[in-house]
Amino acid sequence: MTKKFYITTPIYYVNSVPHIGHAYTTIAQDVLARYKRQKGFDVRFLTGTDEHGANIEKSAAAAGVTPKQWTDDVAAKYKELWKTLNISYDDFIRTTDAKHEHVVQAIFEKLLKSGDIYLGSYSGKYCLSCEQYYNDSEILEGGLCPVHKRPLSEVHEETYFFKLSRYEKPLLKYYEEHPEFLSPKIRASEIVNFVKSGLQDLSVTRTKVAWGIPVPSNPQHTIYVWFDALINYISAAGLGTLLCEDKAEHEAQLKQIKADKFEDLWPADLHMVGKEIFRFHTVIWPAVLMALGLPLPKKVFAHGWWTVEGEKMSKSLGNIIDPAKVAAQYGVDPLRAFLFREVPFGQDGDFSMESFKNRYNSDLANNIGNLLSRTLNMAAKNMGELPETIEGDYKLLAKSADVEGAIDKAYDELAFDKVLENIYGFASDLNKLVDEKKPWELTKTDPEAAKAVLLELAACLRKVAVWLEPFMPTVAKEMQKRLLPGKIEKYPPLFPRLEADKK
Repeated sequence: MTKKFYITTPIYYVNSVPHIGHAYTTIAQDVLARYKRQKGFDVRFLTGTDEHGANIEKSAAAAGVTPKQWTDDVAAKYKELWKTLNISYDDFIRTTDAKHEHVVQAIFEKLLKSGDIYLGSYSGKYCLSCEQYYNDSEILEGGLCPVHKRPLSEVHEETYFFKLSRYEKPLLKYYEEHPEFLSPKIRASEIVNFVKSGLQDLSVTRTKVAWGIPVPSNPQHTIYVWFDALINYISAAGLGTLLCEDKAEHEAQLKQIKADKFEDLWPADLHMVGKEIFRFHTVIWPAVLMALGLPLPKKVFAHGWWTVEGEKMSKSLGNIIDPAKVAAQYGVDPLRAFLFREVPFGQDGDFSMESFKNRYNSDLANNIGNLLSRTLNMAAKNMGELPETIEGDYKLLAKSADVEGAIDKAYDELAFDKVLENIYGFASDLNKLVDEKKPWELTKTDPEAAKAVLLELAACLRKVAVWLEPFMPTVAKEMQKRLLPGKIEKYPPLFPRLEADKK
């Protein structure tokens, strides 16, 4: 039986259009999904959009449209960008989907009956942008939000609470017994210390936000956007089929849900998130799953943020990087590769066009592209065609097995930069072989030796093309086409060099 591999991105909040930060998370999961498919896994790759809450009401009103019109438009922009960036997702969930809303409401009522949710009232400091209450210990001097550095609002309202405090000890026990759950390790202590400092029950409904999923037993309340959003990981996986009580509803749910049976997919193998939402996914979400008696995801990985030329991305600075524009000018695959070569995955990174062009020229044009061109040009002159299989006592071909092992290990650690480092390093070794053996000279004195060098290069390049496919699917396909058995054709450069910007 083929092993299932279920991975997710966050569902992206549709108060604005997608940018390079959203692309980063999604491409990371796409790289992993493509690699796992190569290894024979039955991958289920989920992404989507988070579409409820006060911020959506506000954005829609400012644009003069209804919240549904707004969310339809922005969700479409995400889908369009994922198509542009060659994202091979299997399912795209929207929190306005009926199949999702049904599951959220069923879970809410289930937890209400179990006593994990109860009615009360709340007074506290609230950030509209975060859609989150903050404790006094978290608030910055001057009553500012710790994330947005803006004044918090004083909010008083009747609300339902989730008994988050009940799960303080179970969470700490789980972290201790499953150290891989909080990843990377550099972010684990922040979560552990937060839980150890004491958990307060969480407000999970609003009476002043109309754009949300109503509580079935008390429709004056809509369900808190984060509580609603986190449930997408199990609503998309088919949990709704387990919550339906009558046969007709069960069959209707089965038709709506694209996944296999819930038990086949859950628990998720990996939730990939940005570091700013790590706490939601490693405290609130596992506590909700514990309350439901469901297994927890195997790993939650929080990556870092991107700055632009040393500055935080913001509309006011006008420095938000549109990945579609970069891809249109320089190619989708070079952009995909750059994002994971520049910084170790998990740490913060800085995006600059100068760095992008330098990486493009050194890693792609001078290394991979140059290697492919010179190999095929020399092979065309000296052999005319490539054989289907290439065997022999070749040193670098033998070394490729060790390189592949290192690549597999790096993927297991989600060290995408190390994957590329191994691939580019191997390509550099192949270029060194060309420089040392000089097959263009060797062909005059020992044609068979020259042929052996070219065959080794071609065999190794076929492996490089396979390794590159998760990062650069279109480029890898083109490389594989050029290295097919048979007559060698003449091709343009795979990566034309980029000229530096004039000062």
